[in-house]
Amino acid sequence: MTRWFRSHWAEEDTWFYVEADADGCVTRQIELQGPLEKPIAAASLTEWEAAQQAGTLADYEATFGGTAEVPVHEWDPHDPQELTVREFEDVWLTARSACQARARARSARGA
Repeated sequence: MTRWFRSHWAEEDTWFYVEADADGCVTRQIELQGPLEKPIAAASLTEWEAAQQAGTLADYEATFGGTAEVPVHEWDPHDPQELTVREFEDVWLTARSACQARARARSARGA
């Protein structure tokens, strides 16, 4: 069964929003940093693996970041708060848009 939760890591002032599969593997991850909760990552394991196979991993990670490689139970010390799929998806869409906009801005500066 898929699980969605968020966890705040005070030492980094970062909220991690996590989607995990039945085995506890992180399948999607969002990172929001600072008091304004600026989106800094919105990565999908499936997309990350596809980018790795295609040889475009550096571009993917520069745009969307990566997912945690730790099982879900290792998040427990960080007081995970359960989310609904809707709550996760709302943040996912916002974070993905912000990551894509940053990538377009980087591309425009480099052109």
